[in-house]
Amino acid sequence: MNMMKYKGYLARIEFDDEDRIFVGHLAGIKDIVGFHGSTVDELEKAFHESVDNYLEISERTGRPAETPYSGRLILDVSPDIHAALAIAAHIHGKSLNQWASEVLDKAVQAS
Repeated sequence: MNMMKYKGYLARIEFDDEDRIFVGHLAGIKDIVGFHGSTVDELEKAFHESVDNYLEISERTGRPAETPYSGRLILDVSPDIHAALAIAAHIHGKSLNQWASEVLDKAVQAS
């Protein structure tokens, strides 16, 4: 699966073997916004148009457009892991939030 990004929105891209087209959907929101194209250039243009249309319709109707991600991440971990994370952050002279954010960023960059 491949991704595209535009104006803070991410799209999940797949190839439809039967219709021989690329199909995309906005990821991370509940609203259903899809697009397609036969070439990468067509797909990218359709993606941009879909996001722009989504934002325009949201503004025109007064219904706020969903944002893909708020920046808040809530995790449920065992108390032992929570304690170990807090200690690791303290050792690095950072808040748990700062330290975890840096560790997660490094993990994403490595993948």
